[in-house]
Amino acid sequence: MKSRTMQRAWKLVKPYTKSILVVSFLSLLVGIAEIIKPYLVKIVIDDYLSQGIYEKGMITIGTIGAVYIGIVIIGNIIDFVATTAINMIGEDAIYKLRNKLYHYIQHANIPFHDQTPAGKLFVRITNDVEDIATMFKDVVATIIKDILLIIAFIVVMLSISSKLTLIALAIVPFIIIFSFISTKLANKFQEKTKTIRTKLNSFLAESIYGVKLIKIFNIQREKQEENNKLTQSLFRSILPNAVNNNILPALMTILENVGICLIVWACTYHIFGIEMQVGIIYMFITYLRQIFDPINRIVENVETVQEALVSINKVYEILEQKQYLENLEEGKTIQKIQGKIEFRNVWFSYDNENWVLKNVSFTIPAGQSVAFVGKTGSGKTTITNLINRFYEIQKGEILIDDVNIKEMNIRDLRQHIGMILQDPFVFARSIRENISLNHMISDEKIEEAIELASADSMINDMPNRLDEIAKEQGSSYSAGEKQLLAFARVFAHEPDIFILDEATANIDTQTEKLIQKSIDILSSTKTSIFIAHRLSTIINVDQIIVLQNGEIIEQGNHQELVQKGGYYDKLYQSYYDSLVSAAVV
Repeated sequence: MKSRTMQRAWKLVKPYTKSILVVSFLSLLVGIAEIIKPYLVKIVIDDYLSQGIYEKGMITIGTIGAVYIGIVIIGNIIDFVATTAINMIGEDAIYKLRNKLYHYIQHANIPFHDQTPAGKLFVRITNDVEDIATMFKDVVATIIKDILLIIAFIVVMLSISSKLTLIALAIVPFIIIFSFISTKLANKFQEKTKTIRTKLNSFLAESIYGVKLIKIFNIQREKQEENNKLTQSLFRSILPNAVNNNILPALMTILENVGICLIVWACTYHIFGIEMQVGIIYMFITYLRQIFDPINRIVENVETVQEALVSINKVYEILEQKQYLENLEEGKTIQKIQGKIEFRNVWFSYDNENWVLKNVSFTIPAGQSVAFVGKTGSGKTTITNLINRFYEIQKGEILIDDVNIKEMNIRDLRQHIGMILQDPFVFARSIRENISLNHMISDEKIEEAIELASADSMINDMPNRLDEIAKEQGSSYSAGEKQLLAFARVFAHEPDIFILDEATANIDTQTEKLIQKSIDILSSTKTSIFIAHRLSTIINVDQIIVLQNGEIIEQGNHQELVQKGGYYDKLYQSYYDSLVSAAVV
């Protein structure tokens, strides 16, 4: 698992290795400046101040001070360039990762979205990506610089006094032990925290999307209790990690000061014959502190790294599921569809166990209108999903114009199919954009589609007409108004096959009559598929297919099925009786 995590992390970092090395080199120059500065102070203390002189030859304390200031200025300029560069690298890496993840989500098939909550995907593309971005900016470049700095400081210290260096670094084994323990604990805590945070974010997303339902059933108190439990679980998971992350820096500060005390103790009592000038002691203490600066950064970044590694795993657990990706490029390109649809002995199951369709066969000639009738769960909507290749069948064939849809380009196939659902989605965009969906469709054609969908009266009442911005999920429109927009959207795109899944369920009777005329015009020349509980809307279709438990039990037009006196006749009589009862009431 660890090696796989590192492989995933390397996959992210690899494209930027050269840039990171350049930035690390610049950062190392800053580190060298940090090495030189204490040495200049040591010269001033031991060679000038201790002897009570201001200048030695042509070099004065002022000269050394000018060099010191010059090093500070140059070091800060280089540090600014390096910091800006690594931030640019981080932003570029995250830009590409976020786009890659979004691309995957958009190209993943419907089964993937069926089993992956939207809230979870939202967390992956926001929180997790941001955690990885933090690692890039705070760790990736600085880790190389910090390691090189530690080595450089130790080398310089050894060159001054190997004995004093060993005494000062006697605390390093304790640092390694504490860091190892902290890292192990952080990894464990972060994994748990990420899991709970994902559950909480998914819950919050559902609560926001379903706020109306929550109000309708008055379950605010229950949802609040559920929220409290999740937030408490998150707090409990964060608390030990916070304690762990705060203890280590405190221990590092203690160890740093212990190291300084060891230096002073060794020099004061001449341990192992150590005898140093004041300036060298100052330089040694400064170097030790500067060794601890990168060590502290590394330790403090343990949490950042652990969060990022967990996030990398979460993101790549999605990106590596190639089996869910739809290939929109392969397959036969389709310029025009006549509209003949044929199912040959089709078997389908959502879970590969429970058959939703069982040996279903039928043919819809091009240009004909067909309605699927049956109880909920009989397989009506499943058939329309299969025509769009939202799911792949287990057995049998589905053909359009005598070509197996598995051989067709998915993008082309769906471009020729217009589908209106019972609850159509409306983007928080203008009416124009909601109808055109970013396709190059002229305003004239959009206006024609609006009129055809009987939506012109509704849109004319809007202050900005086509430029009117819809609220999120079309909350500013009624269910019927959203349906009218959906019809206009389909009419504007002029597909060769129309699929209407309970599409007139939320439209009032008067509007339904208006739009039925448009549907009749289109269905007279285009292949049209209807799924409707209002049997009055499908009386005039060319063919009615009756489904029960995933099997076709009756097939024919309205008159034929009524005369047959079978299952459809009972459904129709029951529907007719309900209309009569409603009229009497």
